[in-house]
Amino acid sequence: MSISSHIPTNDTSIWTSLKQAIAASSGFQHWASQLTTLEQSDLNLDARVQRYLRETLETLAY
Repeated sequence: MSISSHIPTNDTSIWTSLKQAIAASSGFQHWASQLTTLEQSDLNLDARVQRYLRETLETLAY
């Protein structure tokens, strides 16, 4: 095996792709539609996705 076949994956690019996929999902879209305009404007996409994931996991754990 050559070294080039083991190129390390960039965590930032994985998070970016995952964040975009989550933001495009119907569950996220529904959740985001329930946020107030102020909440939407105060939180960047990264923060909204993190909040969505946290709230979803809290709901599942309940």
